[in-house]
Amino acid sequence: MAKAEIGIIGGSGLYQMPGLERAREVRVATPFGKPSDAYIVGRLEGREVAFLARHGRGHVLMPSEINYRANIYGLKKLGVTRIISVSAVGSLREDMRPLDVVLPSQFFDRTDGRPSTFFGGGLAAHISFADPVCPVVSEVLANACELAQVNCHRGGTYVCMEGPAFSSKAESSTYRAWGMDVIGMTNLQEAKLAREAEICYSTMAMVTDYDCWHPDHDAVTVNQIIDYLNRNVENAQKIIRTAVANMPKERTCWCGAALAHAIITDPKRIPPRVRKKLALLVDKYLK
Repeated sequence: MAKAEIGIIGGSGLYQMPGLERAREVRVATPFGKPSDAYIVGRLEGREVAFLARHGRGHVLMPSEINYRANIYGLKKLGVTRIISVSAVGSLREDMRPLDVVLPSQFFDRTDGRPSTFFGGGLAAHISFADPVCPVVSEVLANACELAQVNCHRGGTYVCMEGPAFSSKAESSTYRAWGMDVIGMTNLQEAKLAREAEICYSTMAMVTDYDCWHPDHDAVTVNQIIDYLNRNVENAQKIIRTAVANMPKERTCWCGAALAHAIITDPKRIPPRVRKKLALLVDKYLK
């Protein structure tokens, strides 16, 4: 099977990654079903990368329909140790303007029952999620934004809503009162699953609108968002190329040992089928 070290998850508007050398489609089977699409594996800026269109090419999957577990498990199976996740978001702050990039350091879950763990069925694990984003990958992305001359905000909270409808004014105003910074529909599950898979993860949130709280933007429309998406894509591609080129070869963060003290089940009590299903994630701790 093809191998990659850096995963790129493309969100709304970013369905391909120009500049990939020796690009080929790789379909990965997982115990959790099919990923959103084939992974496009190739070489970018001298590094082996795997690109995945989160919503599928042609944007055929709504946020609630995405198989997040299969997507992250597939990247793990390809050997990915770091993920750059690109996501379109609405801004809940005046100073986070359309076309800006936000690198959230926190997530707040407003989704409804989406699978967000690989565990269960006889194997219990509890990861630490106090700091859900890899500081190394975020720093590399921040520096890449600076080099690309794109306005970047470091830190902040991404509130993940269920969708697919956009917020009501009451919801948008409430999130602002709670101190949330940007709003999207996809990244919370990715971040949790990447942590369980011991993959470094960071979101590059591309601002497309002011949600509906702003007096001059009281009705978010798909046409408006698509216009900003198209303008954001070129920036995203430049930032990703620079970030991939400058990503450290070795990992010095603790993301790669997230399960070291998380598995609580007595190994002798784990059902064999579950042990086999999760071997890729847990074998190094259960041998």
